Amino acid sequence: MAKRNNKLKIIPLGGLGEVGKNITVIEYNDDIVVIDCGLIFPEDEMLGIDMVIPDITYLLKNREKVRAIVLTHGHEDHIGALPYVLKKINVPIYGTKLTLGLVENKFKEHNITNAKLNIIKPNDIINLGCFNIEFIKTAHSIPDSVALAIHTPIGTVVHTGDFKIDYTPINNNMIDLHKFAEIGSKGVLALLADSTNVERPGYTMSEKTVGATFNDIFLMADQRIIVATFASNIHRIQQIVNSAVLFGRKVVVSGRSMVNVINVALELGYLNIPDGTLIDINDMNNFPYNEIVVITTGSQGEPMSALSRMAYSEHRKLELVPGDLVIISATPIPGNEKTVSRVINQLMEKGANVIYESLADVHVSGHACQEELKLIHTLVNPKYFIPVHGEYRHLKRHAQLAEELGMDKENIFIAQNGSVIEFTPDSAHFGPSVTSGNILVDGLGIGDVGNIVLRDRKHLSEDGLIVVVVTISKQDGTVIAGPDIISRGFVYVRESEDLMEESRAVVKEVLDECVKNHITDWATLKSNIRDGLRGFIYEKIKRNPMILPIIMEV
Repeated sequence: MAKRNNKLKIIPLGGLGEVGKNITVIEYNDDIVVIDCGLIFPEDEMLGIDMVIPDITYLLKNREKVRAIVLTHGHEDHIGALPYVLKKINVPIYGTKLTLGLVENKFKEHNITNAKLNIIKPNDIINLGCFNIEFIKTAHSIPDSVALAIHTPIGTVVHTGDFKIDYTPINNNMIDLHKFAEIGSKGVLALLADSTNVERPGYTMSEKTVGATFNDIFLMADQRIIVATFASNIHRIQQIVNSAVLFGRKVVVSGRSMVNVINVALELGYLNIPDGTLIDINDMNNFPYNEIVVITTGSQGEPMSALSRMAYSEHRKLELVPGDLVIISATPIPGNEKTVSRVINQLMEKGANVIYESLADVHVSGHACQEELKLIHTLVNPKYFIPVHGEYRHLKRHAQLAEELGMDKENIFIAQNGSVIEFTPDSAHFGPSVTSGNILVDGLGIGDVGNIVLRDRKHLSEDGLIVVVVTISKQDGTVIAGPDIISRGFVYVRESEDLMEESRAVVKEVLDECVKNHITDWATLKSNIRDGLRGFIYEKIKRNPMILPIIMEV
């Protein structure tokens, strides 16, 4: 029987040093609970990749210990990897009603029918192995968000999830600060807190300020209004609907993810849309343009989103007309600024009027700024602190904030994905790291694209491809046909016939040399062709295309 070490382990497998892919492991002896299971969308250099999910090798090695996956809220960076993880580890999932409604919708797309989904409410307490997990109501840019108080044999761990403190929230769902204070008064071993907005001083504005801005804009608008926002921001969608109803407009929904989320939210009672307000996109032309509001995806300038297709006249059912008012009710995710700017420019070229965050208060963040973070730290009063959810600079700044509040530097752990922080009742330290990292999803392929394939894709995208086709004799290795040279993304052949002819001569010369030296091994032949042609092309035009020799033997 394995010796028990009676240490509590906290292991972030994702969400540190990156925005998204949040997943945290809490382990004590034979029990593991997983908090969240998210994805991130690919960076520009991840050519052809659809999404990035966490490496769960550690969980697979310890699958018999995993008691459940507990979700804090329904954003993709917290639930998006579930369909892929559940196919390997089918354990119970706990979350609030809306969160599990979105998860269930996702599972339908992936044909997962055997998931064990358990709905919880704020203030519920569930028992998972040696852990008692208490759910605390919070505010975020999606309803039904919760923080977790995980009561362990060593002490209590508080995980805030993504949150903000909104004193005038939509639907009056106020964050339960009393519960944070109550748990803090009993003693908290460790706090894991959202770091996304830690660089911003002050407080995050209330979501209701956006509703007031919408009313002002709708009052002055005399044309069709198109609002792009995150599909999951149901409070934002509710405020757009409220303004539409107030000014007698019909609401049209565009974008697959927007349609899916709105359907789930309506079904579960998280959206209130009066009868007759929501109309089908096919019926839009039956109404004057000044009586229409379109709610759409594409606030991040995603190439295939509904707003981008409108901007480039590729939307099958909606054509922009001069004077349309487009409101981009979001802020660009870091790295998306250029993409969003391109879409805004294209919309303006089409004659649309565009309002975005720097022109009006059409967006507020869902994450806590410095003063809100200070309040949570003060209420919880933890012995140890682990900043989570953010890039390294956010984690570092959050650690400094905790120091400013009086916490000992030795009690703050700036971890990396795969780090193991081990706790006893009297101490905490880093243990040996575990396997972590990114698994790339490309179509139906999961993990079959790695750094080498990405490097080849990058090479092809930057320098193009040359295919050399040659037929040689099986008896003596002499050239029977070819060499033929095919160019893709390298040069336009019709305008570079001299270069192609010289390239053929170089390959022919290489092959003749191989015949003289009695070289018949295909690998060596291909290598010699590649080296000879690469040197010639670089000397001639200073380019390095990918060279793919194809040898046929007859």
